[in-house]
Amino acid sequence: MTKTMRAVLLSEPGGVERLVLKDLPIPQPPPDWVRIRVKAFGVNETEVTSRKGLSSPDFTMPRILGIECVGVIDAAADGTPFQKGQKVATMMGGMGRSFDGSYAEYFIVPARQVIPFETELPWDVVGALPEMFQTAYGSLTKGIDLRPGQSVLIRGGTSTVGLSAATLAKQMGAVVLSTTRRPERLELLRDYGVDHPLVDDGQISPTVRNLFPNGVDAALELVGGKTLRDTLRATRTQGVVCFTGALSDDWIIADFSPLGFIPFGTRLTAYGGNAGDLPADAFDRQLRAISDGRLKVAIAKVYHGLENVGEAHANLESGATPGKHVVVLD
Repeated sequence: MTKTMRAVLLSEPGGVERLVLKDLPIPQPPPDWVRIRVKAFGVNETEVTSRKGLSSPDFTMPRILGIECVGVIDAAADGTPFQKGQKVATMMGGMGRSFDGSYAEYFIVPARQVIPFETELPWDVVGALPEMFQTAYGSLTKGIDLRPGQSVLIRGGTSTVGLSAATLAKQMGAVVLSTTRRPERLELLRDYGVDHPLVDDGQISPTVRNLFPNGVDAALELVGGKTLRDTLRATRTQGVVCFTGALSDDWIIADFSPLGFIPFGTRLTAYGGNAGDLPADAFDRQLRAISDGRLKVAIAKVYHGLENVGEAHANLESGATPGKHVVVLD
């Protein structure tokens, strides 16, 4: 008899009611893949986009969503370096898009994008980390190459990646500016170590230039094409702007002309990496810093059980509470 598991299946685009809990066969890992027993996962904006049918061409349905998770190895194909019961994290790399993701009790993933770790932190805390930490870390290191003493502007600062980027940038010795559209969230940014919290009215480059007349050394764009031009104007000559996210859903800039859009000498790059950009030792440092109380984790709410994934989607869409929405499988 085929063993089954519970999973949240999306068969057609639409609202949260399209996320249907079903009994499905437990998948078997092919060569160089592992099966993970899921303990927790974060719910992400890109999964909301996929649910609505607005995702990239590699996304097909029916599909189990979920671009990240933490859990334990349940089975590993021959030749993989993992042992049953080992704690692991994974994210991106086609999860929940070109192959089934982590909204399930078990799922399979290529071994190359699995990160082992050891910690006594609870699953809800660890489950909040993989995607937002990998994205923030990759953006600051690979996208920007941020150095100690530099100034960095985070556009979209109260997003999960924005808050994670602020804590990491401070840990790296940077001076951090970060934006929010809501004045009542300025104190939240200060709590996460931001040196200069800014209210974003769509045109913050004059305010940034008042603080740093030559412009900031670097900027992380998380709002999208709607604010990118202003972010570039806030950045100094030979400074770097990294386009990582589009909270505004503006991924494409119409009639884009580099000569008219990018200030002369300012560098525009992008980041959209995967687990391979997050070394295990960097993830371990993050876990230890959280355990020691040196870093904060932005968790909006914890949900227990797959049956609450729809509620997590709805709450994430509302934007009422900043931080990560985490589902824990008890």
